[in-house]
Amino acid sequence: MPYFDAASSAPLHPVARQALLAALDEGWADPARLYREGRRARLLLDAAREAAAEAVGCRPDELTFTSSGTRAVHSGISGALAGRRRVGRHLVVSAVEHSSVLHAAATHEAQGGTFAEVPVDRAGAVSAAVYGEALREDTALACLQSANHEVGTEQPVAEVAELCRASGVPLLVDAAQSLGWGPVPTGWSLLAASAHKWGGPSGVGLLAVRKGVRFATQGPADERESGRAAGFENIPAVVAAAASLRAVRAEAAAESVRLRALVDLIRARVPELVPDVEVVGDPVRRLPHLVTFSCLYVDGETLLHELDRAEFSVSSGSSCTSSTLTPSHVLRAMGVLSEGNVRVSLPAGTTTEDVDRFLRVLPGVVSEVREKLGAPVSVAPSPATATSLVVDSLGKRCPIPVIELAKVIGEVPVGGTVTVLSDDEAARLDIPAWCVMREQEYVGEEPADRGSAYVVRRLS
Repeated sequence: MPYFDAASSAPLHPVARQALLAALDEGWADPARLYREGRRARLLLDAAREAAAEAVGCRPDELTFTSSGTRAVHSGISGALAGRRRVGRHLVVSAVEHSSVLHAAATHEAQGGTFAEVPVDRAGAVSAAVYGEALREDTALACLQSANHEVGTEQPVAEVAELCRASGVPLLVDAAQSLGWGPVPTGWSLLAASAHKWGGPSGVGLLAVRKGVRFATQGPADERESGRAAGFENIPAVVAAAASLRAVRAEAAAESVRLRALVDLIRARVPELVPDVEVVGDPVRRLPHLVTFSCLYVDGETLLHELDRAEFSVSSGSSCTSSTLTPSHVLRAMGVLSEGNVRVSLPAGTTTEDVDRFLRVLPGVVSEVREKLGAPVSVAPSPATATSLVVDSLGKRCPIPVIELAKVIGEVPVGGTVTVLSDDEAARLDIPAWCVMREQEYVGEEPADRGSAYVVRRLS
């Protein structure tokens, strides 16, 4: 069964498995002790730190192993903000950061701080100039991911880092998605990553803090990991994480070329094979193994279930596939369709045959899901019956409001309007996205007795 969700968690690399098993026998003792078993464990931990630091591009004494990538992000943000509290309490993040960054920002705000979200373009990238304008005299920290976890778009880290340096603001880079593919451009002050994203074991994160960055660890003091990560180190997992990072980096150049060609095939063929599809994310400045596309008139949860039945494991940013029932904040920030969203992220070793079979299966699966939902086969014009229509989709979840809009848009003349009443949060994103895809005019949102009224003008 092809596993196409490496961006969530990559399969355990063979080197990680070998290193983990070996370290279970040698690295079980307390590395802080001076007896033979402790010294052996300390040697393993120090060697893993040196290997990981080399891959990150920092000094070994700047790198801390944490219990997860999320913990690394939270510790990095809280420590940097506390260390620069005298400068101010302002935090700058991009609108498409991982939820761990946004949750940390919300906590900071709840504790009396402030933060600004820098918007992104339709490809999911920030403008370095706009990011620089968000920096203030009281900005204590800036955060920017190296590449997006949902659409693969790479961010202008080097350019933003230079602007931060000129303003005297440290930059924390979340490199979870990109570190396995290569080093992050220089200029960052703090860096966080997670081992299970590159084929290491889960439960291991990295936090690098450059010398000279003001940093005050939050929480009770602990003597381990320079006081920045409390608790006994999981040495076997740390050893496996460092060994697999070195291994995937050695394979990255060749595997990147191979997987990029497969992703290019998906990007080109999906719009040809499936009508009413938008491939999102930057087509050039992107991770080599990840592609995301959104299908009109499709329920994302049903689509994922049907692809799973066809033996393909993929992910989605659709609101119906999350516990919050709200659209992906990444897709919302980009202004693209959220329902019917599919993220394909290929692990190392993915074959051309697997991708070819996915492309053969996908059109039929999408067609079946659309048929079950009563989606329009076409949106050909029909005789106009009124200059304006109202569609009551209250109580119905997307993509139903969009489907009902598509069915009646041809019943108003060119210049006429359709007003869709909806109380589903996803409609706020998906109706404007439908207008872009179908070349109609989105007039705007108006208040309604329940939910909102979304007004669309027919252009063709």
